[in-house]
Amino acid sequence: MPLDPKQLLSGRLRGESVSWDERDVLLYALGIGMGRDPRLRAELAFVYEGAGLKVLPSFASLLASTRLLDDCGWDDSQVLHAGERLLIHRPLSDVGGVTLDSRVASLRDLGAERGALIQVDTDARGARGDTLFTVQRTMLARADGGCGGSTDSGPAPHPLPDRRPDLACALETRPDQALLYRLSGDRNPLHADPRAARAAGFDRPLLHGLCTWGIACRGILATICEYDVTLMRSMDGRFSAPAYPGDTLVTEMWQQANVVSFRVRAAERDVVVLNHGRCELAT
Repeated sequence: MPLDPKQLLSGRLRGESVSWDERDVLLYALGIGMGRDPRLRAELAFVYEGAGLKVLPSFASLLASTRLLDDCGWDDSQVLHAGERLLIHRPLSDVGGVTLDSRVASLRDLGAERGALIQVDTDARGARGDTLFTVQRTMLARADGGCGGSTDSGPAPHPLPDRRPDLACALETRPDQALLYRLSGDRNPLHADPRAARAAGFDRPLLHGLCTWGIACRGILATICEYDVTLMRSMDGRFSAPAYPGDTLVTEMWQQANVVSFRVRAAERDVVVLNHGRCELAT
């Protein structure tokens, strides 16, 4: 069944319950590579409950994995993560639960050869009804172009400064990084099965987009925020090329007051995998 623009744009899903505990928080932090150096006490607090467990801000993006687009008509074997925007209204606790309210915000038709971009906005409400975080996620349905959605160009990406980065943080990923990260919930075979990756047009399994996203968050926290999770207010970026397990991912940063512009580069291949990033910090 092909995408039906009218039906898709009417999509709403309210009241999805999501909960997490210490094990989920620990596994997520390990999945993005934290804690490899046990001498680094600042990272121990993200991977060991005895150090006063902290929750990475990007963990909220993991929690916003709504079922709204399940069975929406797209070819899910050809779907890639295209962009993410995270608004953090309050830091997350190490144990908790939220209620997700999601809607399809836009559908942009890039043409039969390029696919369609679908944006889903998700608000996460706490037990008192207050919004803890908001995620605006864009997915590229590569096989569903020509579906009849809007053909406008969409919002302009955040411009990066035209100079060398002020700061950089290089973080190695393991060859089995995607196999570890998928234990946090995203079991798409594209990230584990070489046959599924080849069928989608890639020569080997990809690293999850949200794993790259978490590594960028980690790089900013480590380099600028001294691992203070309360400083991060928002993150926004566009996935521009696949990252692979084993890549060294370098988060390049430009800081102007409380705004950090950033991108992530796969060092060995000299490819930008996450671009036009913008992170807002507390003033």
